[in-house]
Amino acid sequence: MNNKITELPSNYRHLEKMSTLQILQSINLEDISVPQIISTSIAKIVPIVDIIADKLLSGGHLYYIGAGTSGRLGIVDASECPPTFGVAHDLVVGLIAGGDGAIRKAVEFAEDDPMGGWNDLKEHNLSSSDFVIGIAASGSTPYVVGALEMCALQNIETACITCNENTPLSKAAKYPIEIIVGPEFVTGSTRMKAGTAQKLVLNMISTSVMIRLGRVKDNKMVDMQLSNEKLVDRGTKMVIEQTGLLYEEAKALLLNKGSVRKAIESQLSK
Repeated sequence: MNNKITELPSNYRHLEKMSTLQILQSINLEDISVPQIISTSIAKIVPIVDIIADKLLSGGHLYYIGAGTSGRLGIVDASECPPTFGVAHDLVVGLIAGGDGAIRKAVEFAEDDPMGGWNDLKEHNLSSSDFVIGIAASGSTPYVVGALEMCALQNIETACITCNENTPLSKAAKYPIEIIVGPEFVTGSTRMKAGTAQKLVLNMISTSVMIRLGRVKDNKMVDMQLSNEKLVDRGTKMVIEQTGLLYEEAKALLLNKGSVRKAIESQLSK
């Protein structure tokens, strides 16, 4: 008998008989519950953010590790940190069972290797200065569980994000986060509410850590990469707001200095 909450039958029946409106309304109704459920776990997320921030300030790194949807969500969050906050690409790293090829296409049985996750982490010269977050809706993915168990043996601190209670992953993690969102609209389809919950928690962790690292000033992404015209325009407006320069002056200064922070600091130091 499968007692995983994420695998329980949907609260809805005969989805194929629903109108499109009924389907959309029902999915939305389920999704609305996710942030409310996360709110009950915020106190458990606080120490994780503080520990990660301390480790990164001391030269450590943050690793996300998962399989399938969970792994992809970790990679998405990690890959957004450099352009958003101007940090090095290896500061926050997302790893997925099956390697980068699994981002687009599932790699059969890759998640079933209990040493696979640890082997992938070792390629990054993991040490006790780093922090690892295992992501698995089921809480039982061998690739992730095995990695966190090995981390514990090597004195590497870990957390996990799962959507079931008292799982092997929660037991392996020093700081477990269990977001119990309940059965999915489509039975067992954890890319839905469980995936939403995981993404929200990852966003909360990485954003909070970057704020603690000083990568946000007021409410602005002052270290964002100027990788396209939209971001150059956004950065220019930030410079204008802080310095009072005209648009073209602010843009020229921004492009010359290479970042919003440096542009503002150079102008205000005059």
